[in-house]
Amino acid sequence: MAKMWAGRTSGATDSLADDFNSSIHFDYRMYREDITGSMAHAAMLGKQGIITADEAEKLIAGLSDILADIDEGKLEFDMSCEDIHMFIEQVLTERLGDIGKKLHTARSRNDQVALDLRMYLRNEVDEILSLLRELVEIVCNRAEEHKATIVPGYTHLQRAQPITFGHHLMAYAMMFLRDIDRFLDCKKRINVSPIGSCALAGTTYETDRIFEAEKLGFDNIAMNSIDGVSDRDFCLDFMAAVSTLMMHLSRLSEEIILWSSWEFKFIELSDAYTTGSSIMPQKKNSDMAELIRGKTGRVYGDLLALLTTLKGLPLAYNKDMQEDKESVFDAVDTVKMALPVMSGMLKTMTVLKDNMKAAAQKGFINATDMADYLVKKGMPFRSAYKISGQLVAECISRGCVLETLPLEVYKEKSDLFGDDIYEVIDLEVCVNKRISLGGTCVASVEKQIEFVRNSL
Repeated sequence: MAKMWAGRTSGATDSLADDFNSSIHFDYRMYREDITGSMAHAAMLGKQGIITADEAEKLIAGLSDILADIDEGKLEFDMSCEDIHMFIEQVLTERLGDIGKKLHTARSRNDQVALDLRMYLRNEVDEILSLLRELVEIVCNRAEEHKATIVPGYTHLQRAQPITFGHHLMAYAMMFLRDIDRFLDCKKRINVSPIGSCALAGTTYETDRIFEAEKLGFDNIAMNSIDGVSDRDFCLDFMAAVSTLMMHLSRLSEEIILWSSWEFKFIELSDAYTTGSSIMPQKKNSDMAELIRGKTGRVYGDLLALLTTLKGLPLAYNKDMQEDKESVFDAVDTVKMALPVMSGMLKTMTVLKDNMKAAAQKGFINATDMADYLVKKGMPFRSAYKISGQLVAECISRGCVLETLPLEVYKEKSDLFGDDIYEVIDLEVCVNKRISLGGTCVASVEKQIEFVRNSL
């Protein structure tokens, strides 16, 4: 097949080099953006009198027919074409003759591919935001359900202080809220039109780039034609946002894996989001959470791959930049799979409240409140700290918890202890005394949920 760019050369390339050079096997997914962008370009050419109004109408109608045929499965992609742009132009020319050849006036594949990729990512960001908002709403719903459920809070993976499970979940809601902000900010830089930059220097035709950009829903245009074709910062911004989101999903996945283990047994995942073992019938594996955790690494790799590709490129366009799309597409596909899986896991998991509370009691995480009790009665903190530690050791030797340790044992350590110590170290009381804004008390968790929902 003759190449569209044959002229200066014969256009003949070795078959292996042809395959190596071709991108249609992955950039075909941008066919809708390519056709839509071409329709706007044809409209602009007609408006400016670069082609006739009749020719513009025929081009737009022909492109519309191609789009419908692809959508309906009547037209298959020709994988012998170099890229999606050449495929669309080839089909258009077969159908319209010489009129089809006029479509590429006043543009290059350099600005065309940049346009397609920006339009593609703009749409994908909207889909990711929709999935992300759904996840945040599920997190808020589960947090509201468990705003008073006691669970140990951890530092260094050691039981530290009592919190509510709702408070813990809302920490992730805050992370995901920041992710939403990152994608919205990223979208601002995606939504800049490069079309009209042509190969790198602009064009001799009197085009209307602003008309074309507005027709395609862009906020503004690239103000430097070299930058217009060579900029892939928006891809890096997007993949950095995806990488941060995947990191948050991975941290939550790790906790889900821990919580669902027999050693914790704080939650039980639905059978719909677990697998079994081929030889151990008792196993219920949190494979979906493990896969989210594992796939985070591939998204990091996508980002690093593109950073490495771009780091030594001179201006303007270089064929290396063809490597941007597979990294971007993989990041898109991965995060769009991970988000609904996480939403489903959280929505259907069973929270084992009694196990959570028992773990909180056995962790002696109310010891700080006991020390504060003595301090408020006049004892120096270091002395109170030492006595509290001694009483924890006493509980361990007796096989009990602070709430069930006899009062006489407390009084052996200090006469400052009275009957009111049991109310002070009650876990519900400990939690609800944390009244500072953003803290773990029920009222604070309710305010956090309200804040996140209002932000959405």
